[in-house]
Amino acid sequence: MNATVGALGHNRERAREFCEKASAQGIELLLFPELVVSGYPPEDLIIKRHFVEDCMDQVCRLTAEIPASLHVLIGCPWVVDRADLGRKPANAAVHLHAGRIVHVYEKMLLPNYGVFDEKRIFSPGVSPWVLEIGNRRIAVHVCEDSWWTDRGPALLQRGESLDAIVNLSASPYHDDKLQAREDILRNTATSLGAPLIYANLVGGQDELVFDGASFVIAADGSLAGRAPQFEEVLFTVHLDRLECTSTEKPLGNLEEVYRALITGLRDYVDKNRFARVIVALSGGIDSALVAALAVDALGPERVVGLTMPSQYSSAETRSDAGTLADNLGIEFLEVPIRDLFEGYLEELNPHWPDRAADTTEENLQARIRGSIVMAFSNKFGWLVLTTGNKSEIAVGYCTLYGDMAGGFAVIKDVPKTLVFDLCRWRNETSDTPVIPERTITRPPSAELRPDQKDTDMLPPYDVLDEILEMYVEKDMAAEEIAQHGFDTELVLRVIRMVDVNEYKRRQAAPGIKITPKAFGRDRRFPITNQYRDAISRPLVKPEQAKS
Repeated sequence: MNATVGALGHNRERAREFCEKASAQGIELLLFPELVVSGYPPEDLIIKRHFVEDCMDQVCRLTAEIPASLHVLIGCPWVVDRADLGRKPANAAVHLHAGRIVHVYEKMLLPNYGVFDEKRIFSPGVSPWVLEIGNRRIAVHVCEDSWWTDRGPALLQRGESLDAIVNLSASPYHDDKLQAREDILRNTATSLGAPLIYANLVGGQDELVFDGASFVIAADGSLAGRAPQFEEVLFTVHLDRLECTSTEKPLGNLEEVYRALITGLRDYVDKNRFARVIVALSGGIDSALVAALAVDALGPERVVGLTMPSQYSSAETRSDAGTLADNLGIEFLEVPIRDLFEGYLEELNPHWPDRAADTTEENLQARIRGSIVMAFSNKFGWLVLTTGNKSEIAVGYCTLYGDMAGGFAVIKDVPKTLVFDLCRWRNETSDTPVIPERTITRPPSAELRPDQKDTDMLPPYDVLDEILEMYVEKDMAAEEIAQHGFDTELVLRVIRMVDVNEYKRRQAAPGIKITPKAFGRDRRFPITNQYRDAISRPLVKPEQAKS
């Protein structure tokens, strides 16, 4: 189910609709995702006592609305004793049946890493729970409860006679996450000797995307069935035979990433009630990908393209921006910035008569464009989609209050090399290419000065992205990275660019997480930070430290 954080009545109504569908199909037990009533992650909404009460009230209403024969397990923040709302609530699975709340299970293992900070807002449960329906014994877990650790309910339930394990989850997407989930839960199913039925959330919530892909693991570890990725669906399992309504094949890597970006973009726009979005089209590959994603997520009638050429814009990029807009069928606006830029220079140059042109003038062009696109946003209420990719944002190859200005950064977590791959894949899915081939093959350029190329300032993107993956996502030290065959001075230069541009990233628009470690949600470093990586730094021996 695709829940919306804070839309409590809407979430309850969607749950009720699924309950009616399930009952009509003769289903005995309906399993919803984790915290589906509040939406996930609710973050500091949980600190509001009245928010938790409102969530609980919605569940009480749902209890009276659903068919009496149906057993329901639904995720909701919960305080068992309402007189004690001063304590942290539990992340709970609530059992509904025959018009009443039968039991409330409190999640025991609260994650506190990466995008998760549940220990700060929830109280952990203290005991496992087995739901009994007829002669069936079903262990109930919430997300990480199924992990095989010495503190969790899964290990504590070893040796029990179980007919199944059910898991309510809200597991955000990133590349290769599907396989990681299956590996973890396969171990639990085989260790407990029972099939494991996993229900995951689907949809976008700010930076996070939930990919659904609920599945069933048999007691022998084999995959019995999988629901589709990125779709809201009622997925049924016949427990005795382990027959499922479908066994979907995982999407290919590029299609999976593309679908994740579409889902995150669509839900951010729709759940925040924007009618249209606007994209600054430079004729370059990043803005082309963002525009294609926007059209595929929202439809062409809800997307506006805006080109803002300067005296440095080539005839090729200007033509490609128009061709892209035509191919996508979107409204296309043009506001040249040459006169505006020259007016700025006329006013400003007297204040620095002895200084040559530098990045100040380049950034000024980007900031003029940022002001223009935000003016359209203010005037018409359109959401500005920024077009910076992860490689550029990592090293600060972007202009604060310029091309970074906007409301949502769609490809913020997409490395530049992946941008190229996604554009090629998108063209392959169409009868005729949507993104001009010249846009893909042309050497990337910001076009802020004559004959400018990105490689004037940066190493080739295939080299840069490898270094960034090792430093940002794998936390490798400079010396380790250099040992993979990279020039040591280049490694140190890239690392320094990443470190000193933390202040820019703190001011960037939110964007969709698709890698294991995204800026903002996962990777959080101090802005004021004088620690610097070095090559062959001296090590202090323990005996020296003691002396």
